[in-house]
Amino acid sequence: MSSPRMQEDQHIIRLAKSGDIAAFNQLVLRYQNQAYNVAYRLLGDPDGAADATQEAFIKAYQRLHQLRGEHFRPWLLRIVTNTCYDILRRRARRATQPLDAMEDEDPERLPRWQSDEETPEEVALRHEIGRAVEEGLLELSPEHRAVVVLSDIEGLSYEEISQVLNIPVGTVKSRLSRARARLRDYLRSHYPELLPAAYRQ
Repeated sequence: MSSPRMQEDQHIIRLAKSGDIAAFNQLVLRYQNQAYNVAYRLLGDPDGAADATQEAFIKAYQRLHQLRGEHFRPWLLRIVTNTCYDILRRRARRATQPLDAMEDEDPERLPRWQSDEETPEEVALRHEIGRAVEEGLLELSPEHRAVVVLSDIEGLSYEEISQVLNIPVGTVKSRLSRARARLRDYLRSHYPELLPAAYRQ
């Protein structure tokens, strides 16, 4: 059974398909932050992520008539992910970003382990972990990076990730397991002091 949000999306999509630009802009406002977050973590570059997000929404508008029976969010994130893959292929190299460029991290793009009741020391540690994870993500292949971002950062289900990446659920699970292991190995190798003692060996 569809949630109220999905039902509202479907109503807005019907209006947008009829040529209502304002209706499509509602979808942009509703999903632009999540689309940007995914693009940012796949590309590791704020400007590139902004460009990819804009390009993805243009593609989504142009292809809206192709949306048949799918929920808008996974359909949109598939376009965002594919747009990022295209950008990475055009770069012909692994996307990298200096750590000092992440110092001004937008709180909206931080991983979800946040709390309003943290001490200053806990805030500093969380930011340090966040930067280490961002760096580790960029060491993964785009395909492995995508499953970690969609699952562990954006909170999508296996089924939703399957729709976004157009791969079987079983592939999502195995790819996520390998990606998490590689990310853990990277953190263990480069930032062992940030990991719980049980994960340092």
